[in-house]
Amino acid sequence: MLTRTWVPAVPIDLHLTLGPVRRGRGDPCTRFTLDGVWRATRTPEGPGTVHLRARAGRIEVEAWGAGARWLVEAAPALVGAHDRAEGFRPRHRVVARLHHHMGGLRMGRTGAVVEALLPTICEQKVTSREARRSWHQVVRRWGEPAPGPAGLLVPPDPAALAGVTYPAFHQVGLERKRADTIRRVCAQSGRLDALAGTGPPALAARLTAVRGVGPWTAAEVALVALGDPDVVSVGDSNLPHQICFGLAGERRGTDARMLELLEPYRGHRGRVLRLLVAGGIGPPRRGPRMPARSIAAI
Repeated sequence: MLTRTWVPAVPIDLHLTLGPVRRGRGDPCTRFTLDGVWRATRTPEGPGTVHLRARAGRIEVEAWGAGARWLVEAAPALVGAHDRAEGFRPRHRVVARLHHHMGGLRMGRTGAVVEALLPTICEQKVTSREARRSWHQVVRRWGEPAPGPAGLLVPPDPAALAGVTYPAFHQVGLERKRADTIRRVCAQSGRLDALAGTGPPALAARLTAVRGVGPWTAAEVALVALGDPDVVSVGDSNLPHQICFGLAGERRGTDARMLELLEPYRGHRGRVLRLLVAGGIGPPRRGPRMPARSIAAI
């Protein structure tokens, strides 16, 4: 086990900051506890598990496995210790309130492009509940036990997923289009993961050149892998309603109207989105949630 402790220059709320990394409460790879966050991942040096805790203004890091050294060194970037909000000025009362009460929300980056891409592909064109169910099954079926005491699972090796046949993906609730996109991405995982060292425009251009990966998917990956403070996920079924309600009190929204309202925040549009989503801002529901579906028996 390797350890590291440091005092960040900015306040950091681990749960708020790492919220986009966790894919639902039952995520086999990430666990939130009262005293911090556990995360299992694949690093350039091998699988590893990291445990992060915030105590008395310090961030304490413990890491296990072949990727322990990499995880310890990458911990500040993961928790947004380098994130700065220079030039960010709340122009709406709700944004100002959320920014004040959630000042520890930072834009952290995992540096793992394909690891962010795979569960995001699972989220294409389905409800969050359906997507999480499929991703959790993918991890439990093709992942591996993570090092350390947390009992987590490391996400599947892309090389292994690239060779999985469609019927197996069908059994975990993924139709052929998403399954083919996952295999296509995994077959070029090395080149895609190298994009972690580029900027958001280069990442978006390269990802959207892959068949089955559109602007929405690329934006969601830029949020998690690069911590892009300006990214906007155009094409989301719920986000425009949330943003338009939070910034203008409008119950229904469109991508065009969302972008119009966010324009004054250019450079920090993604930060505003994170604040509104983390704050639970959105129009009241008028009906029951859509029931989860399964394609396993189709």
